[in-house]
Amino acid sequence: MQEARTRAVGLRRAFLIILVLAVSALFVAVVWPFLKPLLLAALLAALFHPFYRWVTRMLGSRRSLAAIVTLIILFILIAGPLSAFAGLVVKQAATLGDEALPWLQQHFGAAASFNAHDWLARQFPALSDYIPPQEQLVQNAGVAAKSAGGFVVSLLTRMTAGTATFVLDLFIMAYAMFFFFKDGRAMIEQMLYYVPLSRADKTRMLEQFTSITRATLKGTLLIGIIQGTLAGLGFWLAGIDGAAFWGTLMAILSILPAVGAPVVWVPAGIYLLLSGRVVTGLVLMGWCAAVLAAVEYVVRPALIGTDIKMPDLLVLVGTLGGLYLFGPIGFIVGPIVCGLFLTVWDIYGTTFRGILVPEKAVPASSEQDQTKREITA
Repeated sequence: MQEARTRAVGLRRAFLIILVLAVSALFVAVVWPFLKPLLLAALLAALFHPFYRWVTRMLGSRRSLAAIVTLIILFILIAGPLSAFAGLVVKQAATLGDEALPWLQQHFGAAASFNAHDWLARQFPALSDYIPPQEQLVQNAGVAAKSAGGFVVSLLTRMTAGTATFVLDLFIMAYAMFFFFKDGRAMIEQMLYYVPLSRADKTRMLEQFTSITRATLKGTLLIGIIQGTLAGLGFWLAGIDGAAFWGTLMAILSILPAVGAPVVWVPAGIYLLLSGRVVTGLVLMGWCAAVLAAVEYVVRPALIGTDIKMPDLLVLVGTLGGLYLFGPIGFIVGPIVCGLFLTVWDIYGTTFRGILVPEKAVPASSEQDQTKREITA
């Protein structure tokens, strides 16, 4: 009787697990079309949660009203100016894309005083036979400039286009942010309740994930905005057309460690030097280099503080992979997923520390076994 009862309990539990997995898979399929606005709502709610807490205190702990007021303030302060700036960037990007090739042909064409092919051949004589001719270099540079402009236009257009899909995603994002602001902590606690880990592991996972998320948001989003704004200001003062576009492009590229924004401002400075505006070119490159150094060694440590910083390789891979899977918001989601990966494996290593062999002990053990085999032989 006891054995039959035990078997029945096991069957019910197995059936329940299968049922939970099946219904969960169906639920994921239902919400999948709205995954991007939900993810963006969660990220924005996490980023502006300190502001929501301040509004809540100002309104006497009325959380629902505080969530509504927070959303209204964010919409007024961010959505309006951001839409206007995006329109300006799209206009400049389209203009620069159309004018790139004629401008390059005028300044670096066959009739130009500066010949890039000859200069490269003198600098790298061993590769002179493989350097394309001047006209092909100009053509390739024009195609690259037009592609960069088209990428930014496509990115911003998809984020701000007034289509039915965009309006629906915006509504879902705002609606989800309301509940994430108001009940976010309760939601997290409820999800952690179903995780079969100890309370210490749950707390540690939540703390590490929160720390990595904060570091990613601050180190990616805010740093990109600061660096792009200051570098774009330098372009505007230097008299370079499309300063808003170039600043936005540098803000986007700044998420790539080490090789980001310099891809834009170094060629711009070289162009100013070659065109005879030596002082302007040197000042621009000095300004952008100072901005980069200040951001990397002063602003970034101050913003991130004691939060966990991921390796640059994971940031790069997570950013590119996130953009490929999730679109524009992937440059934030991707690194956070990599951060979750590190967190879970760190907990795994701590949990199974007693049965895991340290890597340093393996060579020594192998060497002793080899010595014993030689002695026996």
